[in-house]
Amino acid sequence: MAQHFLLCAESRTLSLKDIYKGGEEKAYDTFKRLRWASTQGEPVCPKCGCLDRYDIPTRRKFKCAACGAQFSVTSGTIFASRKLSFVDLLAAICLFVNGSKGMSSVQFSRDLDVQYKTAFVLSHKLREALSAETKNEMLEGEVEIDGAYFGGVVRPENRVEDRKDRRVKANQSDRRRVVIALRERAGRTLTFVRNREAEGVDIARARMLAGSKLFADEANHWDSLEADFASTRINHSESYSDGHGKHTNMVESYFSRLRRMVVGQHHHVSHKYLYQYANHAAWLEDHRRRSNGGNAFAILGGALNHPVSRVWAGYWQR
Repeated sequence: MAQHFLLCAESRTLSLKDIYKGGEEKAYDTFKRLRWASTQGEPVCPKCGCLDRYDIPTRRKFKCAACGAQFSVTSGTIFASRKLSFVDLLAAICLFVNGSKGMSSVQFSRDLDVQYKTAFVLSHKLREALSAETKNEMLEGEVEIDGAYFGGVVRPENRVEDRKDRRVKANQSDRRRVVIALRERAGRTLTFVRNREAEGVDIARARMLAGSKLFADEANHWDSLEADFASTRINHSESYSDGHGKHTNMVESYFSRLRRMVVGQHHHVSHKYLYQYANHAAWLEDHRRRSNGGNAFAILGGALNHPVSRVWAGYWQR
């Protein structure tokens, strides 16, 4: 296990070695405290909400005195049916938030000493949990919008006589997708994966409050939004910023992080899961000023309050 990743938590610096030194019981108490924060870690039946229960210490489970249901600290959460120990899950979250541009599943599996499949599914479960923070988020004030294309690159053939015109649609890949991002200045970043950038027009109308001010580039499809929002456009062929707030630099900063995440860490991202990586990069960008400890406990708390994943539960069993 790599020992050099540091977690700044509870006003002190902890390494993975310190986490493992704390032991399984301390990690288990951390899970209980974050799962049942309103009762200071006292178990609450997820089925009926009753506080009275019987302890089953041999299996770290509880039995509700009211409805008789058995439950654990991870029942009904995204960690349901877990097989990793609590201390390993806590270490995994520490590693996950430490990467400013994400972490590949191969490196994740090596650091945790688990199979690639375990690391792949666990990382995607964590991405699903963190993306729930902005599920119903509405943006207001000054909002920047832009799109960037990912994947679907058709490599030219080796010999010149075998090469095709890649500008022709018939010679293009059907796996190319555009990530449309709306970023509120001093606020959150919302991301959407679509086939065409023009689809961002309807997204902006649905996720921006009336009276918001929109900042965009000179792409023609953003013209129709000028009837709905006060718009400021920047022509990037002339300048990237006028020095007085007329720019889309914040949303471009997000795309810079996502581009380096895909190219530098993962090397290849399937178009089917691009939305997960886009949400992950947005979360990292929004919380880049927060300590690693704060981010770790935020993800753990969110995961313990997120329902069982319907996408990643039993993924390898199809």
